[in-house]
Amino acid sequence: MIFLTHDEYKIACYTWLILALIVFITLIFVKAPYGRHRTVGWGVEISARMGWIIMETIPVLFLTLILIIGNNKDFVVLFFWVIWTTHYVNRAWAWPNRAKLDQKLIPLSVVIFAIIFNTINCWLNGIWLFNLSHGYELSWFTDPRFLLGVSVFFLGMIINIKSDNILFSLRDDGSTGYKIPRGGLFERVSSPNYLGEIIEWIGFAIATWSLAGLTFAVWTFCNLAPRALAHHRWYKEKFDDYPKNRKALIPFVI
Repeated sequence: MIFLTHDEYKIACYTWLILALIVFITLIFVKAPYGRHRTVGWGVEISARMGWIIMETIPVLFLTLILIIGNNKDFVVLFFWVIWTTHYVNRAWAWPNRAKLDQKLIPLSVVIFAIIFNTINCWLNGIWLFNLSHGYELSWFTDPRFLLGVSVFFLGMIINIKSDNILFSLRDDGSTGYKIPRGGLFERVSSPNYLGEIIEWIGFAIATWSLAGLTFAVWTFCNLAPRALAHHRWYKEKFDDYPKNRKALIPFVI
């Protein structure tokens, strides 16, 4: 099934990359209004848990749909579908039910923007994997790019999940306020969970060796890096004893 020609696909990806840079600049100045940065004036709000479930379920369902109607179903692209789905099953169902989101709200506008992003992102990656790539030979499983990329992907996933676990543990006593997270990469940066997710999709881009994978990695950085900087400033303003040696996102760098 043909979705785009190769030339149209490249134009779509480059356009998507330009939009990522615009979003990055915007988010430097405008904090996404959810979580600790929630503010009024962004329209109707819904349950934060429901919002996260809805917007993070889209990548599971839509990529699966593209797989079903696509032409390529070889073992390599099926593996990419598995690791993609593993990430989003955690984000869509495990994370929202483990996070302390009771009585928390998220603007419906934020959920809608996330759905639009996830839909376009799935579309670009899906048509590459299941149509335009014409599949990957089984020898790709031993290609250095695949081995490096998958290793980086799972390293990022481990960092992301372990960092989330530390954040969850801060409220094991039933409290609802914010505390200084400690342990793991929190000793080096304020948002290792974001760092882990960025590392994941860099790994995916390397493993798939695709322009669509690159756009996803760039978008992840452009979305999460400004939020990590905002978190870092927020921690320093809220806690006088916040560790001075911590960086925002990348140890020893920023």
